[in-house]
Amino acid sequence: MTIGIDFAARSDIGLVRASNQDSAFAGPHVLVVADGMGGAAGGDIASSIAVTHLAALESETVDPDTAVDSLKEAIAKAHEEIMERAHDDPDLSGLGTTVTALLRSDTTMAMAHVGDSRAYLLRNKKLEQVTTDHSFVQHLVDTGRLSAADAENHPRRSMLLRVLGDIDAEVPVDISTREIVPGDRWLLCSDGLTSVVSKSAIHKTLKRSVVPADAADELVALALAAGGPDNITCVVADIVDLESIPEHPGRNTSMHTVGAAADTSTP
Repeated sequence: MTIGIDFAARSDIGLVRASNQDSAFAGPHVLVVADGMGGAAGGDIASSIAVTHLAALESETVDPDTAVDSLKEAIAKAHEEIMERAHDDPDLSGLGTTVTALLRSDTTMAMAHVGDSRAYLLRNKKLEQVTTDHSFVQHLVDTGRLSAADAENHPRRSMLLRVLGDIDAEVPVDISTREIVPGDRWLLCSDGLTSVVSKSAIHKTLKRSVVPADAADELVALALAAGGPDNITCVVADIVDLESIPEHPGRNTSMHTVGAAADTSTP
């Protein structure tokens, strides 16, 4: 059995925002979504920096024993560059970004997460939210001061406790590893999707769509139909056995960058 990844990345400005501050990358070994912040002049820069550093891992040969260290190093470099940009330009004060990233090495997936972008895993038709939001509202839920149902509509649900950049100090990043299984479907997404599309609707879409491209397109369409108040970015990736995967015109194995990081005019 030869394991590979079939993937798709999509990003949309939404129906309200003046610019797209999300960035994403999908490749045979690296999947990443970043949601930038720091005002109209900065969020796109922060997310682009994060995605650029993590996408660079696609060109490296990563051993399972060093995958976690490679992720940590790329994120540390991204954090350092974001802080340097904010220090050099006062207009970029508060520059920061979320990051949710997967790095495949052989049959292992290493994951790094900071902020409220999310990773979901669809396995055996069951959908699991793999990441935990680093948000004020999630903290209230974790400490028993707010119910999960009330958290969905809390006015401060977008207030983040951890991001890359923003503060000139080391940022705690959630790091984990998982064995990958053919048939798994991963979703990485910004909160522009999850803030307006329910988990059940996401679940149905991921189960129904034959290929990642169809799933990603439909998820973006659902967020737009719900008002699209924020930028919407998602990466959908299938773990496949390359020796038995059926041919389909929608399947993709070419690296793909979307959102702010795909705009070569971004400084």
